[in-house]
Amino acid sequence: MELPFDGAITEFFEQHAPAEVRNAIRRADKDDILSPSYPYSERLPKKHYEKDLENLQVELVKLQAWVKATNARVVLVFEGRDAAGKGGTIKRFREYLNPRGARIVALPKPSDTEQTQWYFQRYVDHLPAGGEIVFFDRSWYNRGVVEKVFGFCSDAERERFFGQVNAFEEMLVEDGIHLFKFWLNVGRAEQLRRFLKRESDPLKQWKLSRIDVDGLYKWDEYSAAISETLERSHSAHAPWTVVRSDDKRRARVEAIRRVLLALNYDRKHAKALGSPDPQVCGGPDIWDG
Repeated sequence: MELPFDGAITEFFEQHAPAEVRNAIRRADKDDILSPSYPYSERLPKKHYEKDLENLQVELVKLQAWVKATNARVVLVFEGRDAAGKGGTIKRFREYLNPRGARIVALPKPSDTEQTQWYFQRYVDHLPAGGEIVFFDRSWYNRGVVEKVFGFCSDAERERFFGQVNAFEEMLVEDGIHLFKFWLNVGRAEQLRRFLKRESDPLKQWKLSRIDVDGLYKWDEYSAAISETLERSHSAHAPWTVVRSDDKRRARVEAIRRVLLALNYDRKHAKALGSPDPQVCGGPDIWDG
């Protein structure tokens, strides 16, 4: 089978990955958590996960009915390294929602015209109207991390971004938008394990890009950019929620639970929501670079 990018991910694994990363992947069983700092050694059991997810998805349907009835506006921003689980988490949020009122925004590279506009302008165009939930699969935080790591913006442009982002988000919140910012944090070995699976699966190879391959060599640069971004854009009006996503199952239920606990929608069933796990879902203090 022909591998994307001539097998560049396998080459990185075999020749360039740190020894501890290679060894962790080679030794691991399917359900093992690879990060030694993750609070659990194995994935959440499937039966437990499916029960929790179903309960939470029922609550999400109630939430959407409330959003529509009250003309509320909800924005969920999902950021994280490649293969951190952003798309899968969004999928579980939207699985039983009416797509007309729960849409995904995943913007491509800015056009020549967009590059001349105010940086936030193309994102403003996709903010929700009354009764809508919008999921940003990557967002304006591209400038804080990806553009910095790959040199797609100047230092001056990035400084201008940090000088404006907190005020921009404060305006959204003051205007009544319910804003949630999720940083999905995945360990280095787990990220590479997921990339290797994508590389060998014809149904998932489309998820890989040249940026993914090149980014494997820039782990430390990503870590520095992420740390600075979390520090400079975590605020009282728009705090970051860090979700440790080495276990996708725990990450998905904790992210959904975070939103449901924060909003006062009709017919909320407290028992169905369960209790949050602060070891998996919390503030920037649980981010592990």
